[in-house]
Amino acid sequence: MSPTTFSAASPEHGQVTFLGAGPGDPGLLTLRAVEALAHADVLVGEREVLEVVRGHARQGVSVVHTDPDPSSDPIPGTPQLKVVDSTSPTAGAPAARDAAHLVMEAVRGGRRVVRAVSGDPGLDTYTAEEMLACAAGGVPFEVVPGIATAVGVPAYAGVPLRDAEGTDVRFVDARTASDRCWTEVGASDGTVVVSATLDSVAAAAGELVAAGRKPDTPMTVTVAGTTTRQRTWTATLGTIAQTLKQAKVLPSPEGHRKVIAVVGERNAAAQQDQLSWFESKPLFGWKVLVPRTREQAPALSDQLRSYGAVPHEVPTIAVEPPRTPQQMERAVKGLVTGRYEWIAFTSVNAVKAVREKFEEYGLDARAFAGIKVAAVGDQTAKALIDFGVRPDLVPSGEQSARGLVEDWPPYDPVFDPIDRVFLPRADIATETLVAGLIELGWEVDDVTAYRTVRASPPPAETREAIKGGGFDAVMFTSSSTVRNLVGIAGKPHNVTVIACIGPATAKTAEEHGLRVDVMAPEPSVHKLAEVLADFGAKRRLAALEAGEAVTRPSERRPGARRRRTST
Repeated sequence: MSPTTFSAASPEHGQVTFLGAGPGDPGLLTLRAVEALAHADVLVGEREVLEVVRGHARQGVSVVHTDPDPSSDPIPGTPQLKVVDSTSPTAGAPAARDAAHLVMEAVRGGRRVVRAVSGDPGLDTYTAEEMLACAAGGVPFEVVPGIATAVGVPAYAGVPLRDAEGTDVRFVDARTASDRCWTEVGASDGTVVVSATLDSVAAAAGELVAAGRKPDTPMTVTVAGTTTRQRTWTATLGTIAQTLKQAKVLPSPEGHRKVIAVVGERNAAAQQDQLSWFESKPLFGWKVLVPRTREQAPALSDQLRSYGAVPHEVPTIAVEPPRTPQQMERAVKGLVTGRYEWIAFTSVNAVKAVREKFEEYGLDARAFAGIKVAAVGDQTAKALIDFGVRPDLVPSGEQSARGLVEDWPPYDPVFDPIDRVFLPRADIATETLVAGLIELGWEVDDVTAYRTVRASPPPAETREAIKGGGFDAVMFTSSSTVRNLVGIAGKPHNVTVIACIGPATAKTAEEHGLRVDVMAPEPSVHKLAEVLADFGAKRRLAALEAGEAVTRPSERRPGARRRRTST
């Protein structure tokens, strides 16, 4: 089979792709993995692994869990393919323990099956058996390598495995290591990468000491590597048990969680503090509430992830068509017949509303020929460019209606054959732009292109997290997001950092009893994210300089006094 082209699945057998999902960060999936997932009919894997890959699978893909009793905890939003083990004494129950059998059952009927495993399939203990089962059954299969967990996690933890002297590196799986294996790695002076669990890593350290390694040999232990739950402890072989105990991670229900430990003289403790690029991100692990519409939130969420945050999108506003479409229809027809000199877009939603109306009439961007186009800011301008229209005017200063008026040219009957402006916008928009354009001598057709209404309340779990301090920060991008969030979910807890896009939004937040910690220097959601990241960086630095543990706001005790920080 070609490594870059999917062959047609056999009507009888289908085909299987053994896919490495990497160590946990979905961004580490290879391009080949994304392609394979897009073609999959069935996904097979552990729940934790499926959470990594399912975002790239097509809608309607079936899911088969290899976890024990997967039917009790299905992945939301994905159909569960029932696979029955007819050889089991309890026929009719999912055959969860026999992954090879699950794969062979799932591939029947010509299905394309992706068998996803953590890390790389070549290093997975049982994948070879599943491949042999496919070969014996005449089922074609291929392998898509992934980033090995034992390599990817140390990279994210800031622990290099080799140095300039070419240190030898050994890999050990504590679950299957024999006495001979421990003896060999213990006798060497190279780096040892140990795959273990939280409750067995101390025992692995003891095995290495017993085999000859010095108790003061540096050791790092990383849990949930490459994810925003990642945490790394630095100790020695002799002190790791006490370090984990003091960190209150043992004993705990999470003791079975997989960890990667790195043991070595020159590459663990001495350099980890300097090279810990991932866990030192300014908002690392922060759970940030993003109260925007589903269409607006993704770009902001991506920016927050780049700072290490975990964005949680909760739409507070829903966008709906105007109650009476006739006004919008007349304006669009006037746009085509030459009624307007200018059209001004004050939001991405306004661009979307006009674009949808154009498509309804069979029009495209060519209908803007001869008409000057203005956009209130960079995001609105980008939406226009995606539509095929490059705006003639974008504010040079403040990206707002006020900034647009400041740069708008006054009406000149000599140079402007038409004195009319088409302004498609929301039903609750302010009058700043209309008043400013009229003062400049323009006639304005202020048209309701869409309505904004309060969104439905989020799930009860989210509401409790908002009120109970489960979020580290909330980003308010308008006064309406403040009012609507409080209306549908309640007031954020006093430990939550409140970030506002501008003075008007901040005033509304304070009127609702919220203390504003962060305010953007200009009305831009991206600037707001930047200043929140700066707030987090300063907070982290202050904790380090005070010799305190770096904690998130949500980890503070309920009722603790909050420190106001000016930006």
